[in-house]
Amino acid sequence: MIVNAKFSILITTKNRLNDLIFTLEKIENILVQSNVECIICDDGSTDGTFSFLQKNFPKLQLIRNKTSQGLIYSRNRLLNLTIADFAISLDDDAHFVTENPLELIENYFTNHSNCGVIGFRIFWGLSEPKNTISSQKSERVQGFVGCAHVWRMSSWRKIPNYPDWFVFYGEEEFAAFHLFKKNIEVHYLPSVLAHHRVEVKSRKNNSDYTIRLRRSLRAGWYLYFLFFPVIKIPRKLFYSIWIQLKNKVFNGDLKALKALFFAFFDLWYNLLKILKNKSRLTKPEFEKFHSLPLTKIYWNEEE
Repeated sequence: MIVNAKFSILITTKNRLNDLIFTLEKIENILVQSNVECIICDDGSTDGTFSFLQKNFPKLQLIRNKTSQGLIYSRNRLLNLTIADFAISLDDDAHFVTENPLELIENYFTNHSNCGVIGFRIFWGLSEPKNTISSQKSERVQGFVGCAHVWRMSSWRKIPNYPDWFVFYGEEEFAAFHLFKKNIEVHYLPSVLAHHRVEVKSRKNNSDYTIRLRRSLRAGWYLYFLFFPVIKIPRKLFYSIWIQLKNKVFNGDLKALKALFFAFFDLWYNLLKILKNKSRLTKPEFEKFHSLPLTKIYWNEEE
């Protein structure tokens, strides 16, 4: 651990060694800086990730879950381990396209003292965008995307840890709601471009489609019951179910029906945890939060 590190690059990985190596090579110019540390959590990989990193990347700080504990559990470990001022969270299949992003990040935090998290402009696709210029402007938004963002660590320490019982999906929104209640802002900084090497449209054909949809649905429902005023919950919940039925199930997507069923089971199974951890917004808070611009998730070359 670098005692005087200003920036910490935090990466969680599991059985994606080739993706991780590519990412580390892409951000090598950042990792060699004297005020930067990189901590990687190997979440129970069985492909030799941990031993390979020990041998070939000795300057990295490594931690390991002997058995997989999930993405959110691992992100909590990383965030609670670093003592840097700013913690950049990257997926193992994401890297910076912008050169020298650290200066842009530090300057933005300096000039926006109430900003606790910065979300980056993210391009999703297997190949880097040909055009990296954007007309978008920085602004305050509702939330941030997990694959590429940065925390002001003093803000992280003011809210609860990510809910590891979510397992996957929803932790960013959970944090964003708690930050909002603490009057800490989330901002979007398009001058920092990250490339998330994922083809979103092809995910429906992947073997994990059902489990991803299940986790996405239940995370959204968990958030309704944790943070929304009670009067808002039934309509939001039924609308969420109806959209899945209308757009997927009624068109023959039986995997979506399976995901709906198990997501509903998960909601009931975790109801006591939800009630224990609820932190509802008041009606004025709810309206103010939803008046903010939406989270900037996808960027395309035309924007």
